[in-house]
Amino acid sequence: MSEKEARPLPHSRYNLDTYYGRVRHFFEAASPFTLRHSNDEIRKAQKIVDEYANNHEPLDEDFWCAKQIVDSSIHPDTGEIIHLPFRMSSNVLSNLAITAGMLTPNLSTTGTIFWQWANQSLNVAVNYANANKSSPISTAELMKSYAIAVASSVSLAVGLKPLVMNRKSLAPSTKAVLLRLVPFAAVVSAGLVNVGVMRSQEIIKGITVRDVETNEDLGNSRRAAIKAVAETGLSRAINATPIMVFPALALYKLQQGPLKGKSNKFVNLVNLGLIASTSFLVLPFALAVFPQRTVVSGDKLEPQFHGRRVWFNRGV
Repeated sequence: MSEKEARPLPHSRYNLDTYYGRVRHFFEAASPFTLRHSNDEIRKAQKIVDEYANNHEPLDEDFWCAKQIVDSSIHPDTGEIIHLPFRMSSNVLSNLAITAGMLTPNLSTTGTIFWQWANQSLNVAVNYANANKSSPISTAELMKSYAIAVASSVSLAVGLKPLVMNRKSLAPSTKAVLLRLVPFAAVVSAGLVNVGVMRSQEIIKGITVRDVETNEDLGNSRRAAIKAVAETGLSRAINATPIMVFPALALYKLQQGPLKGKSNKFVNLVNLGLIASTSFLVLPFALAVFPQRTVVSGDKLEPQFHGRRVWFNRGV
């Protein structure tokens, strides 16, 4: 290997072929502490990583610190800096107020519509910013996807509430619990719709598939796109489940005991704390369920990829 030839660098200091390794990786890559870096510092970190690829020096802590910044801030397909509110490292902070709003007890219909709209607006932006970029979406397609995501979310959230309220066979305590879970049902269902619609062009056109050994671009695969979009949708549902369920049920129990008679302001602070702690804990575990850099046998894809071992960017 000549001195000018760039060497392939590891994608992580951890073994990304294992779930535990991916969890450790995302605890670093999705850390909100990476948000303190300016764009200049991010580009400097990217330069450090590139220099290690060219100079062949042993990888040390400086390299891994720089790579953590790059992994948390730069899109792997485009090499561009992801806007701060839409990075996975900003996910918890960006969603905190919205999630707290959706989980507010006894929320009015107007409040339900507003918070579901806010949630899906943020989801559309996050999906767009972090999607595989080998099949870009047009502005018209983006707006259509946005409208479908918001309409499905609001319809579910508004429609499920009276459905629960009108079930006379349910005990009052059961109704109270189910009403707390209405936002969860709406968020998960609409979230799956959101990912599917936002990334529909990937399924139609396919996403870029590369050779594992040479990194050669082998063309686009629709089968790889279907796998990537399905796994991303499932990971979002897995992430939303504990965040939308545990704080809601825990707050309900607390309001029957220690929080009974407490002011709304104090209850809202407790609710925010439950959501924040659950979100920070859950995110790396949810992101790690499926590898972002997915390696598969080409035999599982279209015929032109058979006989090779290939990889593609799933997106997050």
